[in-house]
Amino acid sequence: MHAISWEVSGSQGFETAWVQLGEGVLRARGRAVGTVPEPYWISYALETGDGFVTRRLTVTAETGDGGRELDLRHDGQGRWTANGEPLPAVDGALDCDLGLCPLTNTMPVLRHGLHREPGEREFLMAWVSVPDLAVRPSRQTYTHLGSGRVRYASGDFRSDLEFDEEGYVVDYPSLATRLTAR
Repeated sequence: MHAISWEVSGSQGFETAWVQLGEGVLRARGRAVGTVPEPYWISYALETGDGFVTRRLTVTAETGDGGRELDLRHDGQGRWTANGEPLPAVDGALDCDLGLCPLTNTMPVLRHGLHREPGEREFLMAWVSVPDLAVRPSRQTYTHLGSGRVRYASGDFRSDLEFDEEGYVVDYPSLATRLTAR
């Protein structure tokens, strides 16, 4: 298990994740603190199945208004639930994307080796906004730019991300920069 920390400029905060990477699977637990869009604390646990496909993301968020929890699950057949309720708007998505969390960019990049090999892939993501934990569909495109460099695009937003050899975000301009080497 490795610890990775980022300064998260997008939230004016910090995140640390403890990550375990195996043959086609990723498990992580992390904590984040931010002040944008309001002061919050986040704790999460993420587990994928084969091919780095999200199986479950649990998140607890604390704000001045109290706490909320999310148990986001993918059944392996393309269907999702949030706290037991079906989420047909994200059916077909393979990945979750926890807002302001650089770790969740890892799964689609690793699945297709985009940090190492040419290619462009479009994904539907189960995007979780922070700190309200609402789940929405998000179309995202990842494009290989060179060794360790991948362009992320969603709607009008674009950013050229830097990944290490293992597929973890090193630099995500306008969102996060890694603080510690693995």
